[in-house]
Amino acid sequence: MGIRSDVNLLGRTLGQVLKEQEGEAFFDLVERTRALVREVRAGGDDTELRAMLAGLSGEDAGRLARAFTWYFQLVNLAEEYERVRVLRASSGVRPQSLESALTELRAQGLSAADTEALIERLDLGLTFTAHPTEMRRRTIRQHLEAVARDLPQLDDPEAQDRVAAHVEAMWATPELRHLKPTVLDEVKGGLNYMGAIAGALPELQRDLGRAFVSVYGQPSEARLPLSFSSWMGGDRDGNPFVTPQATRETLELHRERARGLLLGSLKETYANLSQEETGAEAYRTELRELHNAVRDGEPVELLPRLEALDRRLRGDGQRRSADQLLTPLLTVARVFGQHLVSLDVREHSGQTGAAVAALLAQAGVEADYLALSETGRQTLLATELRSRRPLWPAGEPLTPDLETVIGPIREVRDAMAMSGPRAFGRYIISMAESVSDVLEPLLLAREVGLRVLTVPLFETLDDLQRAPQVMTDLLALPEYRAILGTDVQEIMLGYSDSNKDAGFLAANWALHEAQRQISAVCRAAGVRWRFFHGRGTSIGRGGGPASRAILGQPAGTIDAGLRITEQGEALADKYSHPVLARRNLEQALYGLLLSAARPADALKEEWTAAMDRAAAASAGAYRALVHDETFLPFFEAATPIHEIARLNIASRPVQRPGAPTLTNLRAIPWVMSWTQIRSNLPGWYGLREGLQSTGPQAAREMYAEWPFFQTVIDNAQMSLAKSDPLIFEEYLRLLGPHPLAEQLKAAFRETVDLVEAVVGAPLLDNEPRLRESISLRNPYIDPIHRIQVELLRRARAEDGGLDTFERPLMLSLQGIAAGVRNTG
Repeated sequence: MGIRSDVNLLGRTLGQVLKEQEGEAFFDLVERTRALVREVRAGGDDTELRAMLAGLSGEDAGRLARAFTWYFQLVNLAEEYERVRVLRASSGVRPQSLESALTELRAQGLSAADTEALIERLDLGLTFTAHPTEMRRRTIRQHLEAVARDLPQLDDPEAQDRVAAHVEAMWATPELRHLKPTVLDEVKGGLNYMGAIAGALPELQRDLGRAFVSVYGQPSEARLPLSFSSWMGGDRDGNPFVTPQATRETLELHRERARGLLLGSLKETYANLSQEETGAEAYRTELRELHNAVRDGEPVELLPRLEALDRRLRGDGQRRSADQLLTPLLTVARVFGQHLVSLDVREHSGQTGAAVAALLAQAGVEADYLALSETGRQTLLATELRSRRPLWPAGEPLTPDLETVIGPIREVRDAMAMSGPRAFGRYIISMAESVSDVLEPLLLAREVGLRVLTVPLFETLDDLQRAPQVMTDLLALPEYRAILGTDVQEIMLGYSDSNKDAGFLAANWALHEAQRQISAVCRAAGVRWRFFHGRGTSIGRGGGPASRAILGQPAGTIDAGLRITEQGEALADKYSHPVLARRNLEQALYGLLLSAARPADALKEEWTAAMDRAAAASAGAYRALVHDETFLPFFEAATPIHEIARLNIASRPVQRPGAPTLTNLRAIPWVMSWTQIRSNLPGWYGLREGLQSTGPQAAREMYAEWPFFQTVIDNAQMSLAKSDPLIFEEYLRLLGPHPLAEQLKAAFRETVDLVEAVVGAPLLDNEPRLRESISLRNPYIDPIHRIQVELLRRARAEDGGLDTFERPLMLSLQGIAAGVRNTG
């Protein structure tokens, strides 16, 4: 079967369930709505559609939204399996594979030794984060996973019956959470994909070995430059529920899942390595001892002993057994160890500063640390870091405020003692603005006897522009360099707040320039470095294909590798199946290898000058919009931001503490609001003015010759193509004529024209599959949009209306998220 037949069968199954569960009349309503929406999309009159929706009860509107939502949930499964099917059927060297990467490196003049050295110095760190637009309950995800397992045999009547049973059960299961998910719920949801990743890694390791033989004609012992981290259970920035206890429970769950993966792999390897060595089952003896130690939670030098076993097998002439039978276990042990993923701790700089102030005041060192100048803070912190004395009295319990900040550091210290040093990753400082922000966590960690490596997160446009000087001053401090030692300096760049602050084009250019300049600072200081990109799934938050984003990095800025966030809503799309996991990982590694091999080179002065002008023009236009006194009321009226705030979809609040301003609104609900109304404003607004300032000829030249600019424009294409003026117009009806509405519509039309002129083709002409997917989805997502608009109109027309229509509105939010897929 192919995707069309899969979709048809799943659609018929859902239709049959709707008839049985809701009756023929409701099924007819679904079909009538679908037909009317198709007519309107084709240019027909919408009078009948409006009248029909206006006549629906709130309950029927919710059920209708549910029906179309379930269609998308099932279609998404079919699309994922189609990707698996295509990948399995492919032959030859796939584009963006490890072999194609090595082929290109060889063509550039890299020898086998050069390529091995390149791989050895790199690490691609993928960091899982919780995401509030992953709205599906775990029960629903389990049903969908069961349906997915039967997709390969949908021509079997028994498989069809099982699928129908799960669809029937899902329709009768409430999709909406009655309670917000706990931090541990989010952790469990993210870790569900580790099994598929573990299944993909051995194949990927073999791919790397085969690629070396194919390209260079010789074997290689190069290892996958991959590591996995997580923020779930350690990200405290604005989330009061990430307590020290939550962090401890997270680390315990990591240890439990790692033990499960290792034990399963040890058992399988034990069964397969049945050879005798010098008259005794020595291979199995070693595996049995390792299995028992892992099972009992005993400290064990797992990786060195497995690598020694690998050498023994090869020395005994058992090369194939080592490659095929031991490699899965060895790869899992190398990547996951006994820790599974490295947990980062993230805290806001304001919290770490307040904690340091409390410690210094208690110790009688400084009564008002926060009142000091930046120079004064740095001098005081440097003096304290040269000392080893703790500031808090030994044995005395911490105050509650100090416990919330220092407690997570204590928990990762204890986890490292049990699971090894990789149980903890780095300490991320949100809203890092100064050197003192980076030094403060070092003092906090000293209170529990732990050395931590701090990572400044530069987020706003001003922070990004100051970042090179901050890093220059930081790396010049002997006290800091003594702690850093020979370790890699990580620097995190935030896409979300920079975009919300300055708009799409200015943020992208600021990130580019910060990366170039910080790289020069680290190179001059003799420090190895690695950038950590806080990317979302939407274009407005740095989204887009990972390989394209990596290839668009400035030349010469990838030294020790790259870290990237993997958002919760994208995990199923990338890692729900070992075949998908293998493909996504190989594409990311392809981009990393080629990008890291590019030497630093001077950009054309006319290009940088053009981008400086474009960024200034773009930021000016964007800020003029969002700082307009009528903008915030317009945003609240045109989008469902208040309704999104009611969703029980994450443990983190939708805005930071403080007044309800655009600054305090978190980037994810900000982007999600624009996605729901199909405007996608954060992914393109201001680009018109930027391109106008560069001129068409310069823009076309940069697009043809400059990977960074090509990535920016291609991402804008995707954002514009997923926007829909027809649907956006429906939401604008909620507030009536408004100057900003006309301004946004004109900006959209003109931006599309300019982008198409730059690329020399219609939007997404270079990505026909994506263009077709958008076209196919529109007739099915249109009804949910129109239902949502009708429900918003009713809810806002009466006091307490949001309470009355809350459930159907929440269902419409979920349905649109399922339809557009990348919502935040």
